[in-house]
Amino acid sequence: MSEKDLIKIVQKILDDKHNKKRKFKQSIDLVINIKGVDFNDPKNRIEEEILLPSGRGKDAKVALFASGELALKAKGVADLIIKPEEIEDLAKDKKNFKKIAENHDFFIAEAPLMPVIGKSLGVILGPRGKMPKPVPPTADIKNMVKNLRKTIKIRSKGKKTFHAVVGTEDMEPEKIAKNIATVIKRLEEKLPNGRLNIESMYIKTSMGSAEKLM
Repeated sequence: MSEKDLIKIVQKILDDKHNKKRKFKQSIDLVINIKGVDFNDPKNRIEEEILLPSGRGKDAKVALFASGELALKAKGVADLIIKPEEIEDLAKDKKNFKKIAENHDFFIAEAPLMPVIGKSLGVILGPRGKMPKPVPPTADIKNMVKNLRKTIKIRSKGKKTFHAVVGTEDMEPEKIAKNIATVIKRLEEKLPNGRLNIESMYIKTSMGSAEKLM
């Protein structure tokens, strides 16, 4: 599919006749159905972080486990800073930490804290695909968070359908199309037979009907 055709389809789902206006800003979702790949086989599993060239439309929320200098550098940068002494309390209050896990898209952690995070909170973060990215205390946290805010994650999770947020309804169609092309290209690179493993693709607004891409 050409870039021009892709932009036309994006414009169609954003059109007032096709997309009933809601009281909230709808996301634009890309749905990709896969064929000929057994995702139950660990070697075929896909878990990719993709930096969207046009951003997500609504920034991802980022939490950080850190102490000392890294925590200071992250003040006003990360959405939430969790200090080492708070980890044990969060492990005891699983209901509260589940809310934190649901409300944040990405977690980063000072590398030395990874073992205690894995032991105490891994049971909640692991199944959600949100185990923290380990970073050294000297990491450029500002730049890292800036990039993560524009990033999405796709995971196979044993299913043959990928769902990816590629923007919001207030974005320009050209920017959404660029994000879609980026996600498709990355997924094709990870599939054993590339485009041949893609059965069908659709885009839709959160509450709208889907339009087929292929």
